[in-house]
Amino acid sequence: MPEIVAPMDIEKRSFEIITELLGNRVLDPENEAVIKRVIHTSADFDYADTLTFSKHAVSKGIAALQTGCDIVTDTQMAKAGINKNILGSLGGEVHCFMSDPDVAAEAKVSGISRAMVSMGKAAKLPKQCIYAIGNAPTALFALRDLLDKGVLTNAALIIAVPVGFVNVVESKELIIESDIPYIAARGRKGGSTIAAAICNAMIYQIKRM
Repeated sequence: MPEIVAPMDIEKRSFEIITELLGNRVLDPENEAVIKRVIHTSADFDYADTLTFSKHAVSKGIAALQTGCDIVTDTQMAKAGINKNILGSLGGEVHCFMSDPDVAAEAKVSGISRAMVSMGKAAKLPKQCIYAIGNAPTALFALRDLLDKGVLTNAALIIAVPVGFVNVVESKELIIESDIPYIAARGRKGGSTIAAAICNAMIYQIKRM
């Protein structure tokens, strides 16, 4: 027989099941909410092993959100999945420049991806930003290049979780090897929904404070 759960209790029960299935596994308390929300989004327990965090990355992300930082994504899907009501109440907004005409034109002229151009545009934003990358490894390559050149000065945190096969693993490792605070999903798994889930996990922690 199916378990009878009231609609408003489904998420709560889902997290209870996740905790049960993790068994005796002890997660870092600072990272636990992020890991569990990613598992909730994906139903993939591999993330308990593959999500990698720089020191106090979650705390730094939350602190940036509390001061009204913006979020930059590399897909409209990730933008759509982030809770913009709570983010807006904190003074932040979500940007995705992938569809902007100027980005498309520059990418065509330069022969590079829109994701790379988008990161260059985002680096000029006047506010602190969390970069949530769930699709394009080239976005991470661009961010690392901007970091190395000293151009990327507004990044509070980089969420490096693109999914796929071409340059995905390598792009994540470039961010892990940098000095920037990061949350990364090692390996080939990830995606726009994972990037949004990580953002929401931090946003919801603020709401509960």
